[in-house]
Amino acid sequence: MKITELEYTLPAELVAQEPLKERDQARLLVLHKNNGLIEHRIFREIVDYLNSGDMLIVNNTKVIPARLIGRKPTGGKIEILLIKEKPKENNNSVWEIMTKGSYYGKVFIDETELYIRENAHDKEIIFPNMDSQLVKKFINDKGFMPLPPYIRRKPVHEDREDYQTVYAQQNGSIAAPTAGLHFTERLLQEIVQKGVLLREITLHVGVGTFKMIKDIELEKHKMDSEYFQIKKEIIDEISNIKKIGKRIFAIGTTTTRALEGYASGVFRDLGSDDKTIRGSTDIFIYPGYEFKIVDALVTNFHLPKSTPLALVYAFCDKDKVKKAYDSAIKEKYRFFSYGDAMLII
Repeated sequence: MKITELEYTLPAELVAQEPLKERDQARLLVLHKNNGLIEHRIFREIVDYLNSGDMLIVNNTKVIPARLIGRKPTGGKIEILLIKEKPKENNNSVWEIMTKGSYYGKVFIDETELYIRENAHDKEIIFPNMDSQLVKKFINDKGFMPLPPYIRRKPVHEDREDYQTVYAQQNGSIAAPTAGLHFTERLLQEIVQKGVLLREITLHVGVGTFKMIKDIELEKHKMDSEYFQIKKEIIDEISNIKKIGKRIFAIGTTTTRALEGYASGVFRDLGSDDKTIRGSTDIFIYPGYEFKIVDALVTNFHLPKSTPLALVYAFCDKDKVKKAYDSAIKEKYRFFSYGDAMLII
């Protein structure tokens, strides 16, 4: 498949810059896989599409305030995106990072002196004489929420709550699993009261989720690995639910990648035990993939040439998805992280 298949034109004014005050008041485009029927609803009405005995699976990862604003010795500003913690060196903590430009050397965050260096594979920042817990406290105190670059404003304090799902628990992501941002505690309670099984898994969203595809041939793209964990009892429940003809609703492409990465065997075991599967997956889902677990998908509208859009194309016929996106643009839906949602059923 050619990368050009993932291109579309989006008016700039449709890129959501702010979240809605009421999460579940976002719009919901419902796309039916079998006939391509499109419905325009409100997100809180998603409960109408769920039946007793279905399972709704969410990603309970929590976004860390991974954006640091540093100062070079010359006084110039440098923005640092923390990617993941690496093995400690002596008394120093080390994190993989991304920055604009090619600066290396000392950097100050307030009065704390840090050091940026490059190795053969990536760029790192050194936290001298700081253990892991002290670094995490430093990040929480000094960091900002890592809003994506298409949100053309500085992060504010409110983003610490708005750019987080109501069920976020496990620290570790540098981007939100945005399909889940539309749920409220009240809506989740209503879904459970209908007899739907609500289950949580974890996939820590890393840089791989939002790296754009650059290869002309889609199949040549390589995903970065992302950590996930799933309770084994959930896997057993999924098997039983599918046997009786009920459905698995995945909330977001990250939830989908964790489930399908495990079910397809495309993961590295990181020390599973009797109760929990722990692994990292670099599964890249694009058209031609046969889904093993997910029957219905809730997802936001994704960037052109992105891996989440390729996953959506795989889940539903690409021509139907293109028509749905055209309809969303015509109806002036809000796009991307703080935007509206789509249910593919």
